[in-house]
Amino acid sequence: MTNVEVVQELYRAFREKDYAAFRLICTPDLEWIQNEGFPGGATYRGADAVIEGVFKANDDRWDKFSYHIEQYLDAGAFVVVIGAYTGRHRQSQKPLRAVAAHLYQLVDGKVSRFQMFADTKTIWDVMV
Repeated sequence: MTNVEVVQELYRAFREKDYAAFRLICTPDLEWIQNEGFPGGATYRGADAVIEGVFKANDDRWDKFSYHIEQYLDAGAFVVVIGAYTGRHRQSQKPLRAVAAHLYQLVDGKVSRFQMFADTKTIWDVMV
């Protein structure tokens, strides 16, 4: 698999909540950096911390939360994904659309690092 294909499989695992596949795609020392200012924004270490602190937490906050991909950029050991978050906030019931970029670093065909760059003001405006 190419690095872009690995990242595509990672998004499939997100959508389908295939946590076993997610664990296989990531290195044991995975570093996952949620944008500062993003709800739950922090640095998570390890696949299990990401599953609990990111994926399951997003499901608690949002209805139909997803990341719609517009473009993959292959940069060798790095893959950049351009897209937008969408969903509906559970409490406010306001719809979300916030542009974001994801930067992945891969080592030996596995994701070792993720960093998010998102419009957090748009996200917080939906939450109130």
